[in-house]
Amino acid sequence: MRSIWNGAISFGLVSIPIKLVNATESHSISFRQIHTEDGGRIRYRKVCELEEREVSSAEIGKGYEDADGTIIPITDEDLSHLPLPTAKTIEIVAFVPADRIDPLQMDAAYYLQAGGAPAAKPYTLLREALKRSNKVAIAKYALRGRERLGMLRVVGEAIAMHGLLWPDEVRAPEGVAPDTSVTVRDNELDLADALMETLGEVDLEDLHDEYREAVEEVVAAKAAGEAPPEAPSPPSSGKVLDLMAALEKSVRAAKESRGEAADSAREPEEAEKAEVRRLPQRKSAGASPKQTGGKKSTSTAKKSTAAPRKSTAKSGQAAKKTTATGSTAKKTAAKKTTSTASKTPAKSTARTTAKTTEKTAAKKTAKKATPRKRTA
Repeated sequence: MRSIWNGAISFGLVSIPIKLVNATESHSISFRQIHTEDGGRIRYRKVCELEEREVSSAEIGKGYEDADGTIIPITDEDLSHLPLPTAKTIEIVAFVPADRIDPLQMDAAYYLQAGGAPAAKPYTLLREALKRSNKVAIAKYALRGRERLGMLRVVGEAIAMHGLLWPDEVRAPEGVAPDTSVTVRDNELDLADALMETLGEVDLEDLHDEYREAVEEVVAAKAAGEAPPEAPSPPSSGKVLDLMAALEKSVRAAKESRGEAADSAREPEEAEKAEVRRLPQRKSAGASPKQTGGKKSTSTAKKSTAAPRKSTAKSGQAAKKTTATGSTAKKTAAKKTTSTASKTPAKSTARTTAKTTEKTAAKKTAKKATPRKRTA
């Protein structure tokens, strides 16, 4: 790893030569600015305002702008002669417990690499002293043109330094917390505790940047001329009516994701009931409102209109019975004719008898099937 700063750790009268190495790296995907019409790159050029020409990085230096707009040139040599003991030294000023450091102050992280064989002994001494004391070292150092605050701690077999913001650089959380008076019940806290226990701990090594992976898939698909993958639709969830129902559902979902039995402070049926909204009841057909006189006459007319339908149905049933009776008579006549024909030797006599029998049966059937007249 390439060092970005060379100096020494000042530990009382002990000086430890070290090199400062970046402890973190960014894996985020960077994009270029392009002209949307033709895809051409958009570049920023450094131009001198006086000469109106582009200048190279070797020609660019530092300058401080005064209140009246005057530019005062500042060189690297000027900064190297600052009257500060931390210009090239990480000066340890105190040792404190780690919980005294507010995480809001944490900034960039670096590894402190021993500068050569002579630094191995004092480097190891400081590392072991930090381990045994269970404390961290607070130090001051100068980097990139300003003095900074740092915290030294042991990481594995190395010493790491976290840049810290100065206390006056951390803003107070004024106006951030809700100003509304809220009462939290004990059963709500119990469910919150149950949710925390269900989610449990996580191995940070298992976490990864899913957004970066999704961007890489989109870039690969576009490069191959394919359609980019579509985002999955979010799971549909019912509208939660209260905080208790939300907590209970969260506990059940967390347990189901871990393959555990979903049990909560209340039964699942009761939790589901908490999400049911009652719809306004519809009036049934039997509970119709009172009608006016005109509506009554209409219903009477409907009843009178329905009367002929009943008579028609009855006549239809009578017609069916008539048809059935006629077919029965025909069968009976046919049987009688057959028996008569077998007994009478002459064919003409058999035919005459059959015709006479059919006519007689038909007349009797017609008389029975004739519907009686209904009185009005």
